[in-house]
Amino acid sequence: MNTQELSNSKKILVEILKSRRIGMLAVLLNVVRTESLLGLWKGMAPSIVRCVPGVGIYFGTLYSSKQYFLRGHPPTALESVILGVGSRSVAGVCMSPITVVKTRFESGRYGYESIYAALRSIYLSEGYRGLFSGLTATLLRDAPFSGIYLMFYNQTKNIVLREDQLGAVFVPVVNFSCGVLAGILASLVTQPADVIKTHMQLSPMKFRWIGQAVALIFKEYGLRGFFQGSVPRALRRTLMAAMAWTVYEEMMAKMGLKS
Repeated sequence: MNTQELSNSKKILVEILKSRRIGMLAVLLNVVRTESLLGLWKGMAPSIVRCVPGVGIYFGTLYSSKQYFLRGHPPTALESVILGVGSRSVAGVCMSPITVVKTRFESGRYGYESIYAALRSIYLSEGYRGLFSGLTATLLRDAPFSGIYLMFYNQTKNIVLREDQLGAVFVPVVNFSCGVLAGILASLVTQPADVIKTHMQLSPMKFRWIGQAVALIFKEYGLRGFFQGSVPRALRRTLMAAMAWTVYEEMMAKMGLKS
């Protein structure tokens, strides 16, 4: 595909994304048609670099906080929210530069050759502020998501049969099921913040602060604009969170530690 064809394809994709009737399947087919099947995995490298350390920082902070503040007793709903918000905030700040790179890789607007080249380019052209663009919106999305998720997850598990009444085979299934339900609910609540964060990281010169981003998104797309991409995001984050928590619970049980 030559440069002109690629440019036209990107223009078509932009027009599709601006449509109020856009569906996830239409975007998927367009990405495959314009960028081949591998286009669906665009930004995978920065995603891995972001998610693996981010998950480690999150669970490490969460476990340490629970041991220090709760002294072993089960968290209440409010305590779950506070623990989730605090742990995700620490991880979000630490991984913000990689989050910016990941978002830009996936957008296709930037021709970065590698993660290091992207970080260097952003720093040289935008300074430290560029590496942390959209951080506030990211925290407003991720911190409430983690807090709400942890609350729903813990409360759902308490409603279900106790683990000591379940066979060992069913415990991971219960953990995963509770994680899926919690992820769906948390994703829907925090979707507007995710849309704002994405716009700020893709166009930092246009969306300089959250209030401006909210006004421009509402002006161009209306209220519906704050829920663009809610289905694929809910699927991705719900499955990721459910799998991460299932693995975490199993690892803690195998090591004889209380999660």
